[in-house]
Amino acid sequence: MNKLVTEFIGTFFLVLTIALVEPGATAPFVIGAILMCMVYMGGPISGAHYNPAVTLAILLRGKISGPEAGRYMLAQLLGAFCGAALAYFLSHPPAPAGVEIRAALVVHPATQYTVFYTLGAEVLFTFALALVVLNVATVARTAGNSYYGVAIGFTVAVGAACVGSRSGGAFNPAVGLGANLFAAFFKADVLHSWLYIVGPCLGAVLAALVFKVQHREAGD
Repeated sequence: MNKLVTEFIGTFFLVLTIALVEPGATAPFVIGAILMCMVYMGGPISGAHYNPAVTLAILLRGKISGPEAGRYMLAQLLGAFCGAALAYFLSHPPAPAGVEIRAALVVHPATQYTVFYTLGAEVLFTFALALVVLNVATVARTAGNSYYGVAIGFTVAVGAACVGSRSGGAFNPAVGLGANLFAAFFKADVLHSWLYIVGPCLGAVLAALVFKVQHREAGD
């Protein structure tokens, strides 16, 4: 249970921060910073996945069992949903009658970018994230290192800075699906949410395959 609570809390604060941070050039680094902090908080307890795609990569790596991975993913989705819900209430004080209220966070691609662009961006930067996690947090030769949180947080920050305003920059099915499930209560258009499931999961699978190639002779 302590692992699931940790996964919930870490994902909760990640989505809460994504929803509340002021848009702008510094936003990706604020998001990367909270992820870094949550990774250091939860790393010794749950491994600090906070992302179903990362959990999938670690499952393929053989460092977590299938049933436990499923429980992790449920905790992450619930954390994302609750983070989006609290962000909504923090962002929207009681409104006068007739005033339209929208969800605090809807993850979606910019209208000028195609499905293939969005999928490609989500695959690419989730691949980078999952490969970093596998190499800094699951390998005996890097066990106990002090930089794993910085590496993971900065990978997300770079991805968000590069393509966040174009693809939506989820790199995480919990962010893309959990937040959008809450937004659906306000009739937001969330039909694009599948992009943030398929893209990150493909990136995670590719990362697990590349990791195995990297460490084929090392036996890690």
